[in-house]
Amino acid sequence: MRYIFRFILMLVALAALAVVGYAFVGDLSPERSTTETPVMLEVN
Repeated sequence: MRYIFRFILMLVALAALAVVGYAFVGDLSPERSTTETPVMLEVN
């Protein structure tokens, strides 16, 4: 029973480290740039 408790405690600790790591590295949004494309409209 002690080994199962230790295993669950290790999983909780690893999950906490994963959440902290994601908090630091999780904002990996791409750089934004403006793109302009001309559009030809047919007007009668």
